Amino acid sequence: MTLPLIVGLAIFAGYPLVYLVLLAFTRSDLGQQFQGFVGFENFDWALSGTNFSGSVGHAILFALIVSLAQLALGLYLAVILSKIVRGGRWLRTIVLLPLMTPPVMVGIAWKLILNPSGGWLNGILLRTGLIDNPISFFGNHALAFPAIMLADTWQWTPLIVILCFAILQGVPHDVEEAAALDGAYPKRIFWTVTLPMIAPALLSVYLLRVIMALKTFDLVYTLTFGGPGNATNIATFEIWKTALREFDVGLAAAQTLMFAITVSVVTLPIVLLHNHLEKRR
Repeated sequence: MTLPLIVGLAIFAGYPLVYLVLLAFTRSDLGQQFQGFVGFENFDWALSGTNFSGSVGHAILFALIVSLAQLALGLYLAVILSKIVRGGRWLRTIVLLPLMTPPVMVGIAWKLILNPSGGWLNGILLRTGLIDNPISFFGNHALAFPAIMLADTWQWTPLIVILCFAILQGVPHDVEEAAALDGAYPKRIFWTVTLPMIAPALLSVYLLRVIMALKTFDLVYTLTFGGPGNATNIATFEIWKTALREFDVGLAAAQTLMFAITVSVVTLPIVLLHNHLEKRR
């Protein structure tokens, strides 16, 4: 009965992993793989001779910040949505619209919105007198990363809203009603009763979003292409450049394995905290 599952895992998980490991320890390019065993040379070069280390740092920073911002905003909107009974179904449909948009189209849309020449945001800032000259959001080292975070938040917050909305629907209403009878205000009920009850589930949502954010590629590709300089160069984009622009598949495989380990290290504290909160319930 388990044989189909085992065969499926071997084909879709085991074989790619073994192939990736073999590439990482050999000299391989896009045209010819496994030209010779090089040991840990690819790993050493990934750590010392490329921009990979910095791109991993950018990816971690990006994932942790946007996931936390999206969780806070998504929970806030979900609380509001849960209080709307009649219009809830229509509002949920509207909220999901950004999530249905392909990532590449999201990148193009935000590139037009933030364009310094005729962009919607720059037009508003100029008309209101807040700025004297257009701002190049994607050409500024300090603004490029926040601009990508803004686009990512617009796209993925609806997913967090729907997940948080489902979590809130599972909260027992009798507990909240008992707290209200004791004289607790709605805000106090949320912070002292509702939030502690849903904290483990929210951490699961945060973990899911962090993993997804660490794999971000489309927005960087369409908005900044890793620039200006290497200001928005994240790990997935660096791996893509190594494999498909420099054609060094062996080095890209080593980078992929190291990034996979990094993802495990980054997400481990979240998993441990989740387990701790589950035991306290």
